[in-house]
Amino acid sequence: MGPRIGPAGEGPQMPDKDSKATMDTEDTYGGKASSEPQNLRPRVFHSIKFFVLCHSLLQLAQLMISGYLKSSISTVEKRFGLSSQTSGLLAAFNEVGNTALIVFVSYFGSRVHRPRMIGCGAVLVALAGLLMTLPHFISEPYRYDHSSPEDMSQDSEASLCLPMTSAPAPTPSNDSCSSYTEAQHLGVVGIMFIAQTLLGVGGVPIQPFGISYIDDFAHHSNSPLYLGILFAVTMMGPGMAYGLGSLMLRLYVDIDRMPEGGINLTSKDPRWVGAWWLGFLISAGMVALAASPYFFFPREMPKETHELRCRRKFLADASSPVSKGENSPSEQNPGESLKKQDDLVQIAPNLSVIKFIKVFPRVLLRTLRHPIFLLVVLSQVCMSCMVAGMATFLPKFLERQFSITASYANLLIGGLTIPSAIVGIVVGGVLVKRLHLSPMRCGALCLLGSLLCLLFNLPLFFIGCSTHQIAGIIHQPSTQPGLELFPGCAEPCSCPSDDFNPVCDPSTRVEYITPCHAGCTSQVAQEGLDKSQVFYTNCSCVSGRGLVLAGSCDSACSHLVLPFILLVSLGAALASLTHTPSFMLILRGVKKEDKTLAVGIQFMLLRVLAWMPSPVIHGSAIDTTCVHWALSCGRRAVCRYYDHDLLRNRFIGLQFFFKTGSLVCFALVLAILRQQSKEAGDKSTTSSPGLEQQRLMLGPKKQPEDSSV
Repeated sequence: MGPRIGPAGEGPQMPDKDSKATMDTEDTYGGKASSEPQNLRPRVFHSIKFFVLCHSLLQLAQLMISGYLKSSISTVEKRFGLSSQTSGLLAAFNEVGNTALIVFVSYFGSRVHRPRMIGCGAVLVALAGLLMTLPHFISEPYRYDHSSPEDMSQDSEASLCLPMTSAPAPTPSNDSCSSYTEAQHLGVVGIMFIAQTLLGVGGVPIQPFGISYIDDFAHHSNSPLYLGILFAVTMMGPGMAYGLGSLMLRLYVDIDRMPEGGINLTSKDPRWVGAWWLGFLISAGMVALAASPYFFFPREMPKETHELRCRRKFLADASSPVSKGENSPSEQNPGESLKKQDDLVQIAPNLSVIKFIKVFPRVLLRTLRHPIFLLVVLSQVCMSCMVAGMATFLPKFLERQFSITASYANLLIGGLTIPSAIVGIVVGGVLVKRLHLSPMRCGALCLLGSLLCLLFNLPLFFIGCSTHQIAGIIHQPSTQPGLELFPGCAEPCSCPSDDFNPVCDPSTRVEYITPCHAGCTSQVAQEGLDKSQVFYTNCSCVSGRGLVLAGSCDSACSHLVLPFILLVSLGAALASLTHTPSFMLILRGVKKEDKTLAVGIQFMLLRVLAWMPSPVIHGSAIDTTCVHWALSCGRRAVCRYYDHDLLRNRFIGLQFFFKTGSLVCFALVLAILRQQSKEAGDKSTTSSPGLEQQRLMLGPKKQPEDSSV
């Protein structure tokens, strides 16, 4: 579940027109000596190393705020009464704005002041993070016991069995179901959707512009090192997001406006809602701080000194293209470069918007017709669908399946699963570099990683346990809860159907939705060592002593959470092992002039086909396993209870399905590569070196123009 690395060469940059002109004309004020901007700006802002440091911190903070919602998805559902399908759609909206604009970064890459664009995007991300916290401040304080009137202490006698009550059962919630309440709810949810969209829009220029800026002004031998440091720091962002979620969800949601009498909840209570908004506030502040240096970086900075010496020494030798130009020596005319390559397929700095729009469909269709590119992208789509669903709903799955707190679930994911994925990405890159893997061996490594990931997924179907017995709930997702479904012993109590204050009979491990549904008429609070334990007595529906404990019954398989998360983490490492070799297959499988847009097309397809629909698909599958919905003004709100066996089978089954699809695609890739290798071996050595089959099978030393990365 590593970060989705954007195209490194968005908008290829033309080489310098001469070896000494490295500063931007805008920053040199009419072509004056480069000492003037050096005096106007601190010297540190003309250092590419400082830019790498700033960009690493910014991407770390940006991925942290983008991934934070996934760590608190179940908390947001409970706070605002959302279904998993709606929360999945909310998480997917982060990709909407990003997808709509990412392709045009290829066009604007060389035409704008990239550091300032990065800074503006980061400011927009910070503002979107602040906007995500707005629903907390404009909403009423969270009331976990809706049966008690507002002037009474929550969790009071209002949830007890009171036969003489004069209030009819179905009406308590109807008083609050006004048009204003519904409009307020829609407004709050709409604000969060807008904020998620702005998060995606603000993140568009950050990664592509930053990577291309580093690649342009770093020495070509230092650029891979700088990018490696950037990616290594960036990949810690999702893990820190889950760690921040683990800390924030231990705090009560209304920590800034606690009721006078306090609260009678612990983080283990299913009604507990943590301070989800506080994480957005902290991460937005981090993004704003990381964005400030970008407004002081020049549009262009001097190349590193050893790069200039190398260029003076080898200026006449243009046989080896540098990573940013790939085409021509410094004295080459841009117009001649476009004529040597197809002027309709090479995205050059002087290409107009109209021409760019005409070029893109042709490059898209030609690239998609390439079988290797298409199959590798489909395999990455399947893998990304698995990662997106797991990243969004794994915390909620662990909470429900093993009865653990949201804070502990985030701690497990941020401490085990995310680092395992990072290790997998690093190991995959090391294997490709150290073993000098050819496209054939890259395909074999991807196939092996997918196969092992699929095998480690199988035991997950059997790690878990069934839902404990819940009195009065029929395990039929289509059945709506009502008074007629509860035991007859509670009929005289006139219990409200929408109340939720679960209690557990410790002798039989039977759970009741409220003390009223257990027939309890009195409440006793017993002070313990660190907290008070609440008991309900005189319960007509409970045999024996007639005593129940406040809170849900503990799961019988909570000890299995560690073996489960270890298998998930191992599978994440094996899936991440395919990241680098599959990326190399794409770079070596398309024409040289199409590489920039091919990578952009790849990540656009990943967003459209995987990161946008996958959270909605997983959320919809989770909703089908619900057996008891909370009702809000007659509509389904948050799910109170799930069928654990059905939840496990469908959630893990979706993961298994996507992993199988990735395995099949990589198997087809390997079969095509072997067929091409056999055909290339049968042909004469005098065959044309420009064929795509030979381009795939020849290493970079034999075909530097076509296979260089």
